[in-house]
Amino acid sequence: MPHTFTCLLMHVVFSTKDRACILSPELAGRLFPYMSGIVRERQGVPLIINGPSDHVHLLLSIPPAESLADLLRVLKTNSSPWVHEQFPQHRHFAWQAGYGAFTVSTSRRDAVRHYIARQQDHRRRVSFQQEFLSLLKKHGLMFGDTEV
Repeated sequence: MPHTFTCLLMHVVFSTKDRACILSPELAGRLFPYMSGIVRERQGVPLIINGPSDHVHLLLSIPPAESLADLLRVLKTNSSPWVHEQFPQHRHFAWQAGYGAFTVSTSRRDAVRHYIARQQDHRRRVSFQQEFLSLLKKHGLMFGDTEV
């Protein structure tokens, strides 16, 4: 077959450093589009980026030649200094080192997009820790030495 066809949808979640509640509506309103631009520069498609004050959810289509780890490294590395420059009062802003990444089937794309769009409402009912552990459990992943 002379062509490559892929559908690599990923739901990615990562936190601000120490889960600092720093992603105000003003900051997020400018940061999330900036992050979308980084994803597009790497030939990915940002379907939605959203989150409450201490973490972010991304639904991305990534190109087959791009590793998720490299994409997220570039995304975090470039967005932190941008925040420092655009929002000098947040000169200590940083992202947590790790992340959660979960594959998404095309049939679930709209449901995940809707889930991410409602993050501010969702956060009022569920803490980041509860939400993240729930995602790990849903995907059969381990946390520490035990399956959640």
